[in-house]
Amino acid sequence: MKAIQFKEVGGPDVMQLVEVPKPEPRPGMIRMRVRAAGINFADTFFRQGTYLIKPKLPDTPGMEAAGVIDEVGPGVEGLKPGMRIAAVGLKAYAEYALFYANQVIPLPDFISFEEGAAFPIQTLTAWFMIHTCHQMTPGQIVLVHSAAGGVGIVAMQIAKAAGARVIGTVSSDSKIEIAKKYGADEVINYETHDFAEEVKRITGGQGVNLILDAVGKPTFEKGLACAAPFGHTILYGRAGGPPDKLDVFRLFEKSLKVSGFVLYTASSNHDLMRRGIEHSFNLIREGKLKILVGKSFPLAEAPAAHRFIESRGSVGKLVLVP
Repeated sequence: MKAIQFKEVGGPDVMQLVEVPKPEPRPGMIRMRVRAAGINFADTFFRQGTYLIKPKLPDTPGMEAAGVIDEVGPGVEGLKPGMRIAAVGLKAYAEYALFYANQVIPLPDFISFEEGAAFPIQTLTAWFMIHTCHQMTPGQIVLVHSAAGGVGIVAMQIAKAAGARVIGTVSSDSKIEIAKKYGADEVINYETHDFAEEVKRITGGQGVNLILDAVGKPTFEKGLACAAPFGHTILYGRAGGPPDKLDVFRLFEKSLKVSGFVLYTASSNHDLMRRGIEHSFNLIREGKLKILVGKSFPLAEAPAAHRFIESRGSVGKLVLVP
């Protein structure tokens, strides 16, 4: 089978399309015929060797995919060949990938494979931040950084469905309309405007109750300045670099809270995962949540896809199609 592989850490061009043996499912695992693989910013860190999970060279990137079950390993119940699924795991940039049965999400017919590949990480990350790390209630104001990105687009819609007012930030004026289309009541270009001052203006000095920040260094400190009393910042990425060390005494002035989030933490709680999946699918079924696949790349063009996501020019979710 064909797969993307890198033998050394580095830039996008360390990835190559290679021919490797089709993996055999071990006990408790299924093999997926991959129809689409999701591209996440974390994949670029994995390729560079700076992610939480370190590559075992030579290695294959990719943490989520959608497709059809090709083979079921020993001890797997309730899953069978031919089922449409999405899954979160490793080595998804390939024609076939292995996943443990508890990593599998049966895919409803109303979700395409490309949408399915875009679903697990971005949608569940957004849902857990809004409904588990934070307890969103109607009337709260949420600031979503990278509002035109994969998680941002979903987070805005989930927040709106919960009754929140949404302010989004984007890195260019070309992304403003996309952010508005997917739920932002107000949009700020943080490259041309001081977003903290704009937030204070928009909220009449009140500030925001929740900040979802995947950017890091350029946004984190300023975010604390425009948080409302008892406001909550959730840091779930560092696309712009890791923030400076936090002086916790800065939190005292307005009784602020700062959290970190990574989906892996929630994935071990099966009941919590089930609730997040079911609620998210219901929002999609009701038309309150739409997944935007911004661009699809052939599997062989993984280096170009990584360059594109790192350029900060992408909108929505990027996927690879074997």
